[in-house]
Amino acid sequence: MEQAATQRLATGIPGLDEICGGGLVPRYAYLVRGGPGTGKTTLGLHFLAAGAANGETTLFISLEETESKIRWNAAQTGINLNQVHILDLSPSSDFFANTQIYDIFSPAEVEREPITRQIVETVQRLQPTRVFLDSITQFRYLTPDTFQFRKQVISFLRFLAEQRTTVVFSAENSAAFPDDDLQYIADGIISLELTNTGRYLTVSKMRGSSFVSGRHAMRLTTQGLQVFPRIIPTPLVAGHAFTLIPSGVPELDELLNGGVERGTITLITGPSGVGKTTLGFQFMKEAASRGERSMVFSFEEEIEIMQQRCEAVNIPVRAMQKQQLLRIEKIEPLQYNPAEFAQHVRYFIEQEQIKVVMIDSVTGYRLCMHGEDLISQLHALSKYLQSRGVTVFLIMDTTDIVGDFKVTEIGASYLGDNIIFLRFLEIEGELRKAIGVLKKRLGDFEKTLREFAISRYGIKVGKPLTNLRGILSGMPTWVDKA
Repeated sequence: MEQAATQRLATGIPGLDEICGGGLVPRYAYLVRGGPGTGKTTLGLHFLAAGAANGETTLFISLEETESKIRWNAAQTGINLNQVHILDLSPSSDFFANTQIYDIFSPAEVEREPITRQIVETVQRLQPTRVFLDSITQFRYLTPDTFQFRKQVISFLRFLAEQRTTVVFSAENSAAFPDDDLQYIADGIISLELTNTGRYLTVSKMRGSSFVSGRHAMRLTTQGLQVFPRIIPTPLVAGHAFTLIPSGVPELDELLNGGVERGTITLITGPSGVGKTTLGFQFMKEAASRGERSMVFSFEEEIEIMQQRCEAVNIPVRAMQKQQLLRIEKIEPLQYNPAEFAQHVRYFIEQEQIKVVMIDSVTGYRLCMHGEDLISQLHALSKYLQSRGVTVFLIMDTTDIVGDFKVTEIGASYLGDNIIFLRFLEIEGELRKAIGVLKKRLGDFEKTLREFAISRYGIKVGKPLTNLRGILSGMPTWVDKA
């Protein structure tokens, strides 16, 4: 089996191959377990179709569904079974019409022998490299007790291994028929589940291979199964240069002691309408001037509204898009789960060499959690981006326009290498804005607050507000320094 340790068989589901370290180890037996409707058969169809597309001989052994139904179902999910052999051992209509009564032997003893013979003859004739058995649970009804069932399964899998075959077999896990015995026998275990928050896949065992543990989101679509491996952050590449990235607004860069460091995570916090998104776009405008590509994932505003709003404040978004220095993706959070969105982000980062990313906003991103923990998902995504050397801007809403100062509403301030906050101020009956820096992990920063304004000429940051006290309360008072 040394050769098996270096080779992999593609499952036909790229996300699953990634979870399994590149695919399945050949000549092993893999249990696909789960309740009805979780996608067990579809996974097996992908496995066989991928082998057939690679020129391999593949065999579907069906103990439940007819061949015509299997091929029809596969066609509905875009899976090509034209070159896949199917051994249909499902009961025919004649079985019901001509029910036999066995007086001496049990039905299991009488019916097991011809089924076993057909499987052996077909495998020996075709010599398939891949076999999918759906489902092995039916073997339980052909054996008188658990001991005989286990013995039958071990013998069956050993026979296929001797034929140099890789086998995937499905099983239904229920209180009446638990599959603990099958889990011990199998070389690999893939569990599928359907919950009220979505579909999930878990790999809990994979002999001869490492794998990505934990629950991974999954979708069952007209193109078959899509699996979205959960992102596990890795350390930042050694030797990464934390060079400063300026904003292009001199007074803001003074606040930041030159700018934010490349490859860091910056939280821009403040109430709705204070200018957080515009501030994020300002950094992207400056990145475009250096020829660097940026990307915005907008959970709230439509692209056309963003374009119009930015153009009105001297940020040439359309020109940046035309030059392919900026990409804006409108995300409908209710159509994504967090793992799917993370893989969506990952695709653009790895395919389009994006250097700056803005997520606008974390409040919108929260809507795609569907029961998952927001902080852990945001942590994984942000740290993944950082590990790729991407500079990240997270737009975070605070609920109170004035009053007690809050950095974030979700306790995520630890994530930020830099924290820039914006506040509304009421000064002599007029609503104004202030900007400040609360944290800069890799360098010093100015401790004062400055007035912040947005006009058709762009962002303007004023001189330090040294004559005001109580700015963080939102209702400051003048202090006479004379």
